[in-house]
Amino acid sequence: MEAISQIMKSIYEYLWGMPMLVVLLGTHLYFTFRLGFIQRKIPTGIRLSFSKSEESNEGISPFSALATALAATIGTGNIIGISAAIAIGGPGAVFWCWVTGVFGIATCYAECFLSVKYRVQKPDGSYSGGPMYVMEHVLHQKSAAVIFAVSTILASLGMGSSVQSHSICAAVTSNYEVSPRIVGIIAALLAGIVILGGAKQVSKVCTYLVPFMSIFYLGGCLLLLWINRAYLGETLVVIIGSAFSSRSVAGGITGTAVMIGMRTGISKGLFTNEAGLGSIPMAAAASRTSSPVKQGIISMTGPFWDTVVMCAITGIAIVSSMIKAPAVYAGAGDDELCFLAFAGLPADGSMMLSVSLVLFAFATIIGWSYYGECAVRYLWGSRRLFTYRVVYIAAVYFGAVMSLDLVWTVSDLFNSFMAIPNILCIWMLRKVVIHETRAGAKKSFMKT
Repeated sequence: MEAISQIMKSIYEYLWGMPMLVVLLGTHLYFTFRLGFIQRKIPTGIRLSFSKSEESNEGISPFSALATALAATIGTGNIIGISAAIAIGGPGAVFWCWVTGVFGIATCYAECFLSVKYRVQKPDGSYSGGPMYVMEHVLHQKSAAVIFAVSTILASLGMGSSVQSHSICAAVTSNYEVSPRIVGIIAALLAGIVILGGAKQVSKVCTYLVPFMSIFYLGGCLLLLWINRAYLGETLVVIIGSAFSSRSVAGGITGTAVMIGMRTGISKGLFTNEAGLGSIPMAAAASRTSSPVKQGIISMTGPFWDTVVMCAITGIAIVSSMIKAPAVYAGAGDDELCFLAFAGLPADGSMMLSVSLVLFAFATIIGWSYYGECAVRYLWGSRRLFTYRVVYIAAVYFGAVMSLDLVWTVSDLFNSFMAIPNILCIWMLRKVVIHETRAGAKKSFMKT
């Protein structure tokens, strides 16, 4: 088993090495400039996401589609991932993570545009779509579509369910003496209640859960920033300065060379917002919005909320706390920085952070179940959905009680098998995205 794990890890590190980071970042930059810095339409996308859709009564609302995508995207990586990025790459990693999120918005728009444009309508009037439909129906690459769909299912069972329930178990057992089996049973039951209700039930829960958990967590971060307000100016100087030079912040935790900070921040940004992975377009395709341009603009607010807002505020809160009390962070582990920062809250900050981790992980569980269902429906139709749901719920339980070192590696590996064909798909259809987006610029919703 150890040998298999090492082989998988070697393949993963090769696929997600610097070449992949360069390709993803290059894709982000290409679409940013070719689409005329479409990120400037973020305010329009936010407004449209809350507006009532008038085109059709079928499918789910644009906000529900966005909430489902955010449920899967906003996860423990927004907290633990940023903590690790700062510990490994220094405070400058926060800057590079933020920059990556900004440019990733354009790629998210492009992939969501394609999935909405080439989606299919089901007999009940709702929609199915995603990169696999584009690959098969437009590019006529059935094998690539199957690889993407199978990888999505396997990634959902790993990263989407098992890994997240393991995080829930770790957060709960660190505060209470409770058996992991009990945690696993409760997590599986709660997830099952939502998942067995189908896609509309998942989107409905996400519509309420995502705003609540985001406000709850960001409330703690903003309170921490208020407490550390005297250090915010220095914090921003350190973050920006460390992005371009070596910088030491706290005893035992030192900023590293520029390239390490860049690689760490960029990689965390790419992994956190999922732009280019091909997952967000599956939720976008289910929206009742008829315009690919309009839904693309709505969906691209996902990476904005996830990375540009959530990860940036988390990073600033941690670094400001490090500057305020550097001795506290001496020798701290990669995943401990956020807990040490929240310990500075007047109430039980560690408990608040643990609750946030549980909520984020649970949201990811139900969000990724939707992605898995989209892949199952593409491969086998609706007849295998119930079987998949049962297996997925079982994975939630086993994730809480098992060691997941191999699962982590395998999940990351299958994420690469999603990203590679999806990125190729986007590049092959880039002229369609650019041409129709420019044509759509004449629409009223693009002018605001």
